[in-house]
Amino acid sequence: MKILFLDQSGKPGGAELCLIDIAKPYQHDALVGLFADGSFKDLLQQNNIPVEVLRTEAIAVRKESSLIQGLTTLGQLLPLITKVVKKAREYDLIYANTQKALVVGAIASFFSRRPLVYHLHDILSTEHFSQTNLRVAVNLANRFASLVIANSQAAQTAFIEAGGRRDIVEVVYNGFEPKNYYTDESDIKKLQQNLELQGKFIIGHFSRLAPWKGQHILIDALAQCPPQVTVILVGDALFGEQNYVQQLHQQVAKLGLENRVKFLGFRSDIPQLMAACDLVAHTSTSPEPFGRVIVEAMLCEKPVIAAKAGGAMELIEHGFNGLLVTPGEPQQLAQAIITCLQETEITATIAKNARITASQRFNVATINQQIAQLLSQKF
Repeated sequence: MKILFLDQSGKPGGAELCLIDIAKPYQHDALVGLFADGSFKDLLQQNNIPVEVLRTEAIAVRKESSLIQGLTTLGQLLPLITKVVKKAREYDLIYANTQKALVVGAIASFFSRRPLVYHLHDILSTEHFSQTNLRVAVNLANRFASLVIANSQAAQTAFIEAGGRRDIVEVVYNGFEPKNYYTDESDIKKLQQNLELQGKFIIGHFSRLAPWKGQHILIDALAQCPPQVTVILVGDALFGEQNYVQQLHQQVAKLGLENRVKFLGFRSDIPQLMAACDLVAHTSTSPEPFGRVIVEAMLCEKPVIAAKAGGAMELIEHGFNGLLVTPGEPQQLAQAIITCLQETEITATIAKNARITASQRFNVATINQQIAQLLSQKF
């Protein structure tokens, strides 16, 4: 099956990392068309996946954009749509990996007479999307997509509740290669040394810096923890959220935590950094569609404390392979951190269970098999 994959981003987020795994088995008969240039293109090339940047300027519409803002960008989209229609005729299937890709892919599907698959990596709700964008996504999926792949039951439920067709949506979790998450003990010690974190109890937070990702909740919780507890924030602002980064620095200074919080920015050595942590925290204040970071930490055999909402509740069984806390509650989070710090044997058992669960449930070979099966059944 020859597949034209479409993605709006030049930067590798969770949806993009997932796409690398999905496209790999089809690399000899596929093309990934990107709507922006950037480091994601380089990652695809490193994985020997054919890629082409179809547009050099980013599309101005955002999740919260209104109808008028959306309409003003139609002129920008026409050359891109024309290009995609032409490309699509060389392939059997269009696979839209993001919402903007869905808009372009749906129109291209109509004109090229090629079936469309939409991979849903979002919770379609007004917490994340404007009412207009929500309606556009659901209506286009209902009308043009032969299959919607949701990355969790939470994402599937939100799609149906927003008016999506129940008969076209299937759940397939994200896949991971377990062996990529093993780090040698000597490398862990070296990394802790480089970061000047020897002898500390290290909590890692891995995501872009954005208010709904809840880094401020973790900093508030840290202020209630013993002095050896230290936080590393891995990630940076992506979508014009620099004000929030400034607020985080001010919060750290106000609480006198300058020596206990390290801002590491974007890093490519995520498995190694996770391995250097004692604990990984996930603090999203809104429901997360999946929670890629949670599974990665589990594969690194690290205990995870996650916000009890959305996809996280499908990944973690509280007290068995992780801990769940109420979103937006620093005091509850602090208590869970202190439990992990003090109850070392229980925490080690939770971490072991986490690795076993994640290796079995989210192995990329199994996930790719599920996607291949769905595609062969439908087309």
